[in-house]
Amino acid sequence: MARITVEDCNKRIPNIFQTVLVAAKRARQLSNGADALVEWEGDKPTVVALREIAEGHISESILLEKDHPIEIIESDDSRNL
Repeated sequence: MARITVEDCNKRIPNIFQTVLVAAKRARQLSNGADALVEWEGDKPTVVALREIAEGHISESILLEKDHPIEIIESDDSRNL
C-alpha cells in the first residue's frame, strides 16, 4: 500500500483547507457506511478518503452535497435510563 501525501491530494484540490474539509466529509461518509471508491485494505476512513482524493474519485463538489442524517435505533434498555 502506497503512502498518501498532502502533495498527492494537492494535485487534485490545490487549497489545503479545502482538502481537509473534503477529506473530513468523505471520511464521515465512509464511517457511516458509504462504499469506498478505492480498495479499503484495512485502512482507517481518513486514509481511504485521502486516497480517493489523490486518485481523483472525490472532489470539492462533495461539499455541496447535503448530509443525510443517520437513523438512530433505540433499544428497549435505553428507555429505562
